[in-house]
Amino acid sequence: MKLENTFHSMRSILKYLFLFLFVSTATSLSAQPVTDLITHYQADRGALNRLYSVQPSDEYFDRFEKFYETQLQRLGEISFDDLSHSEQVDYLLFQNSLDRSLYFLQEERKQYNRIASYVPAPEEIMEFIKLRRRGHSIEGQKVAEWMNSWHHEIERKMNQLEEADHLSKRDAAYLSDAIEELKDAIEEVYDFYYGYSPDFNWWVESPFEILKESFESYAELAKNHYDQDKEVVDESGITGNPIGENEINRRLAFEMISYSPQELIDIANEQYDWTLREMLKASNELGFGDDWKAALEQVKTTYLPAGEQPKLVQDLADEAVTFLESRNLVTIPDMAKETWRMMMLSPEWQRIAPFFLGGETVRIAYPTHTMTHEEKMMSMRGNNPHFSKAVVHHELIPGHHLQQFMNQRYETQRRMFRTPFWTEGWALYWEFVLWEKEFANNPEDRIGMLYWRMHRAARIVFSLNYHLGNWTPQQSIDYLVDKVGHEYANAEAEVRRSFEGNYGPLYQIAYMVGAMQFYSLRMELVESGQMNEKEFHDAILQNNSIPVAMVKAILTEQELNPDFESDWKFGDYIEGM
Repeated sequence: MKLENTFHSMRSILKYLFLFLFVSTATSLSAQPVTDLITHYQADRGALNRLYSVQPSDEYFDRFEKFYETQLQRLGEISFDDLSHSEQVDYLLFQNSLDRSLYFLQEERKQYNRIASYVPAPEEIMEFIKLRRRGHSIEGQKVAEWMNSWHHEIERKMNQLEEADHLSKRDAAYLSDAIEELKDAIEEVYDFYYGYSPDFNWWVESPFEILKESFESYAELAKNHYDQDKEVVDESGITGNPIGENEINRRLAFEMISYSPQELIDIANEQYDWTLREMLKASNELGFGDDWKAALEQVKTTYLPAGEQPKLVQDLADEAVTFLESRNLVTIPDMAKETWRMMMLSPEWQRIAPFFLGGETVRIAYPTHTMTHEEKMMSMRGNNPHFSKAVVHHELIPGHHLQQFMNQRYETQRRMFRTPFWTEGWALYWEFVLWEKEFANNPEDRIGMLYWRMHRAARIVFSLNYHLGNWTPQQSIDYLVDKVGHEYANAEAEVRRSFEGNYGPLYQIAYMVGAMQFYSLRMELVESGQMNEKEFHDAILQNNSIPVAMVKAILTEQELNPDFESDWKFGDYIEGM
């Protein structure tokens, strides 16, 4: 009897313990509704992307528009005032991300609608793809008839396109991609049934090969169906897509930046003027007086012999880490110091990236045997030791490698909100800080650091002027050569990268604008004594890659509301420089 009573007592204890754990878990889950919503959203978005994989298509646009609107509705059902400050930040970040995603989805749909009349048999092909998704049985003869019909439809569409006015280069490329998407989707269906369905091979193999060739021919035709002379606006041969002032303002709002494009250009010119004054000081120290371009030319001649650049990168990376740790500026985990590595950029890559690229892997731009003599010399001169000293730490530690390392370990739900204004801004911000702390050992090093700072200010000026419709690509190249002292080929590569590369229109301004945001926040919190430098830098890294206005909101515990809009004038500090 005693044993039975003991057993019942233990059962009661376990029951209450289970209930306690269940309630605690439920309370814990409900205490972070925004984080849960973000986690589910990321998983759902991934699942939908994998299912509705034909992008662009009406099916894709319909489903994702509904998805984003549903997520906004769910977010709006959460009581903002009942959230902790950190959760309010996540709420605003998620809301901003959803608004941005919905906006760009709708903008892409407009582009799709411009070329939709040239897409062959989209409804019929999508029905075919849907049958495959659930593995429905289909008759080989019927599939052969469909594919034969689609082949003839492509022939009609090709004739229609050839007789039509030219598309813009951007729309021509988009149509070509849409055609390729359909071809790839049909090929995936074909591979699924081939060899498994008894009559499939006999009926479908030949029609499929014919259809595939038709798609390939059509995609090539579409890609080139634009007026080259109309697209190329000057002798540079660089084409792009200026987005205009309204679109710039809209994208700045998504980045929570309260300045107009012209105000940012004015601030960049102020940054440039400060840099020029410092460049003149260094030029005078080297004996070149105010001829700073002659001093810059002298620094470029310090390039290393071919084959010795990797050793320099290793030495500069170690120097930066030692400098940071000796001054207790930021936490650098041993694993972060251990796990970076390097690669060389190919000559093809160096056409659009003539300097360093970085992250966990630092990619080095230096000449190879396949380059012309002029290309080799420009690459070596543009990556001399004094220029390199200013960018190795930008790419590795405390720059891109360290920030990516920390992003993978802290507030990971925020990784989906990443922005170049945080990523590139943080890396350039350290060039500001290390300049102040006399990381440069001599006038040549200072010229190297100033060269890059000029370059970042110039990026704002030329890229915004281009997107405002004020400048052409050639004017941008000439500006970089004149104002920054670029080698011509490097200036051309920079402009080509900005306007033809896979970068958003605001990417190139993000470096200097983001750096100014971080620097302004440092003045507010560190120079006032509210935080020490290590606390400040660690706090930034441990809150992940988000618009810097939200970093400010976190560190200053700024009062927030669901309609939050930043009015932060982070460029004001320049007046006291």
